[in-house]
Amino acid sequence: MKYFWLSVLHLIIITGPASAQQKEKQPAATKAADRLQGFTQRQKLTSESLLLNVPVRSVGPTIMSGRVVDVNVSLTDPTHFYVAYASGGLWKTQNNGISFTPVFDREAVMTIGDIAVDWQTETIWVGTGENNSSRSSYAGTGIYKSSDKGQSWQYLGLPESHHIGRIVLHPQNPQVAWVAALGHLYSPNPERGLYKTTDGGKTWQQTLFINENTGGIDLEIDVKDPNILYAATWERTRRAWDFVEGGAGSGIYKSTDGGNSWVKLSTPNSGFPTGEHVGRIGLALYPTNTNILYALVDNQGRRVADPNEANTDQLTRNQLRTLSKAEFLNISDQALTAFLEVNYFPKKYSANYIKTQVQRDLIKPAALVEYLEDANTLMYDRPVIGAEIYRSDDAGKTWRKSHLNYMDGMYHSFGYYFGQIRVAPQQPDKLYLLGVPLLKSEDGGKNFTALDAPNVHADHHALWVNANRPGHLVNGNDGGINISYDDGATWLKANSPEVGQFYSVAVDMEQPYNVYGGLQDNGVWYGPNTYRAGAAWHQEGNYPYKRLLGGDGMQVAVDTRDNATIYTGTQYGNYFRLNKKTGERLSIQPKHELGERPLRFNWQTPIHLSRHNQDVIYLGSHKFHRSLKKGEDMQTLSGDLTSGGRSGDVGYGTLTTIDESPLKFGLLYTGSDDGVIQVSEDGGNKWTCISDKLPQNRWVSRITASSFQKGRVYAALNGYRWDDFRPYLYVSEDYGKNWLPLGQNLPFEPINVVKEDPRNANILYVGTDHGVYLSLDQGKSFMRLAKDLPAVAVHDLVVHPRDNDLIIGTHGRSIYIASLEHVQQLTEFILQKPLHAFLIRNQTYSPDWGHKSYTWQKPLEPQIVIPYFLKNAGPVNLKITTENGLVLKTFSDTGEIGLNYAVYDLSVTDAEQEKYQRYLNEVRKKEVTEIKLMATDSGKQYLRPGKYLVALEAAGTRVTQDFVIQGLVPPAK
Repeated sequence: MKYFWLSVLHLIIITGPASAQQKEKQPAATKAADRLQGFTQRQKLTSESLLLNVPVRSVGPTIMSGRVVDVNVSLTDPTHFYVAYASGGLWKTQNNGISFTPVFDREAVMTIGDIAVDWQTETIWVGTGENNSSRSSYAGTGIYKSSDKGQSWQYLGLPESHHIGRIVLHPQNPQVAWVAALGHLYSPNPERGLYKTTDGGKTWQQTLFINENTGGIDLEIDVKDPNILYAATWERTRRAWDFVEGGAGSGIYKSTDGGNSWVKLSTPNSGFPTGEHVGRIGLALYPTNTNILYALVDNQGRRVADPNEANTDQLTRNQLRTLSKAEFLNISDQALTAFLEVNYFPKKYSANYIKTQVQRDLIKPAALVEYLEDANTLMYDRPVIGAEIYRSDDAGKTWRKSHLNYMDGMYHSFGYYFGQIRVAPQQPDKLYLLGVPLLKSEDGGKNFTALDAPNVHADHHALWVNANRPGHLVNGNDGGINISYDDGATWLKANSPEVGQFYSVAVDMEQPYNVYGGLQDNGVWYGPNTYRAGAAWHQEGNYPYKRLLGGDGMQVAVDTRDNATIYTGTQYGNYFRLNKKTGERLSIQPKHELGERPLRFNWQTPIHLSRHNQDVIYLGSHKFHRSLKKGEDMQTLSGDLTSGGRSGDVGYGTLTTIDESPLKFGLLYTGSDDGVIQVSEDGGNKWTCISDKLPQNRWVSRITASSFQKGRVYAALNGYRWDDFRPYLYVSEDYGKNWLPLGQNLPFEPINVVKEDPRNANILYVGTDHGVYLSLDQGKSFMRLAKDLPAVAVHDLVVHPRDNDLIIGTHGRSIYIASLEHVQQLTEFILQKPLHAFLIRNQTYSPDWGHKSYTWQKPLEPQIVIPYFLKNAGPVNLKITTENGLVLKTFSDTGEIGLNYAVYDLSVTDAEQEKYQRYLNEVRKKEVTEIKLMATDSGKQYLRPGKYLVALEAAGTRVTQDFVIQGLVPPAK
């Protein structure tokens, strides 16, 4: 997460308390039973899919990793540990992070909030649903347990918990566990608080409930007396436009009867903060003396004004709001210039220029404030207090703050995203604090040192401290896993898993083509589509992927005329035109004029490069912007294309998607986060709202104009920010005047993207929070794509126009590429055939087939893939013959319904080798010497250059296809 600061004033939005949001009628949250039924439907669409065998390959990248939420390490063998990623699943390493294996890819969800491991039996407990309450913190479905080290999983319930703060296991009784359940993120619900099981998770008892917006976020157990537990609760209310990060429900509780009942410790007389400004709380109990308890709290209260600031001459916004014309003109140019500079006014607005405008009554002094503030916002001069550390030496009865000064830079205003604190097992005054930096204190929280290093990412969420070896740390952050053995002086990066969190993907037209993408907190990168994740680059010193930009990477558009001009940026519209060869960088963010309110940009601001003229770039705020000169003249063409925004501290009332018809220049569509879809038929000058007949107030995740019919357009809506998980997918055949629902068999999974195949009008692709679905009948029904693709959130899809590849941008497992070569050929004619053989790619002969390059290596084994379609599952017999019918090999394949890919190793059956040698000599050219088939290291003989036939037979149907083994091309002289 990248942070943008106003050095004088800090943004806060006028909103009522959480209860005010509760009173507002909002769409109903999807019931857990419907979500779990959606998982069953996903499994059905998987088992019945015609596309399970479609080749899918991961192309990384890995080096930047993704957000880690928890680590759990074996104390007896610290090279063995588990890493939980926010949206990338659970991974296991047994070699200190050199390599990892995923173990939680096929359940109802992959998002994780916390894990716990009983290392005596290596029983793993997974609490699903990230607890950091970010804009992409996906909802879980409860608790899972594995008794076989992650090979299989048992579902234990708590489906409405959505987000799990902590799991604590009883140190002696494996049947007893406690769960801090945070509850829904975007809606109130009663299934939150503290839960306990005494039968290994078969049943649960809710033992602490505060209110429908307050859940459990942290738990600590006294290992000396497991009947004593401490719990932290957190009241938070998030909506798409606002996040109330604290409330009176936040506090610290204690149980002395094994979590059956709880007593509140954070009372007004305890010394710990109370009231509506108390945010997220993290706990750390010192195991050697369990009377010592630390708490890290996000204090959302306002800082007290510094008396030394009272006499400053610095100009403030509040002063400008009420200044008369005469008073304003008496302000010194120096003071006015300082105000303009600190608030990043464009240089054209000098003190002299502005005074002239005021003198002529063209603007009022308050226009300077309005230039900086959206109409939905109001600014305060005082920032929040932020992170604070409290310590109790009497088991939570009383508390004292450990430090005198504000902990600037620890949380900024994003305390909801952090909240972890650790105490060294043998040193009661040694603390580790996890925030934007990772801090260490050796005096009980009075002073701090940052444990930063060039290879350690910011934004820390998980830390394991070795009780047996002081200074041994395993740290999880937004950039993956780091390991230190010297208390953070130096770090090892352990980022081999492909767990990048992509918001978007794009491609160029180089040969081979590159993939591009923007990642959560890890910038914008590009790399070759041929990349295979591995460690070879460590030796070569050249990682195949290259970074274009830092911060949170957003959308990317590539000018394919030179494959070097890139349009991309970071959050909230901070976009640039880059040249990846020269390093040139030009800001293309539209700017408003003095006298206008600021533009409202979405976190992931939409851009679109015209297919008709790549000098034309479109960009959306709450208005529509266009440049005809590669971003150099970004013009505002429209008024507000949203519903107008709402009061809150999250950008809202913004455009989220833009598309232009491939069939007509200037036929444009926009969609917004508040559910408004607009169409323009004249290049963006006039707009018509076309979403009144669609479900209202849903995030428009994607608008896609058809490549086949000018009036056809697809719309995907997303209810995630209401905890509404229904799949909203629609098509219009008349430019949005009327809409028809699609995908009635899709599971309850929010849709993030819809794309139309550019070659086959019947094929649609949909990316949801749990994978990719494909329709062969224009969206009437869908099936799941590729069994090798994990059930991860898919945020973007691109069909490469030349190479027939589907590029899949996931938010948790980096980028996958699926071959569409045969998918695009699945016409109704082929679908009705019992058996169909597709063209087979030719192979180039090598005399090295079957031989070893070195004595210790395996022989080089060639192969070709024989693709075929089978209407009904069953055995398929394959026969390889020469052109004149000489049988060289027969084998069988277990054919599944749909696409299949039989693999043939190009070998000849031993019994047929003599006949094959005779055949080769009969057809050879006179100038070619006699051919003798010689033994190879593999013991096999392989096909020589020539044309061959494959006959496939299934259930009485026989089809044939030919292929060619091409001869070696002699080197050029």
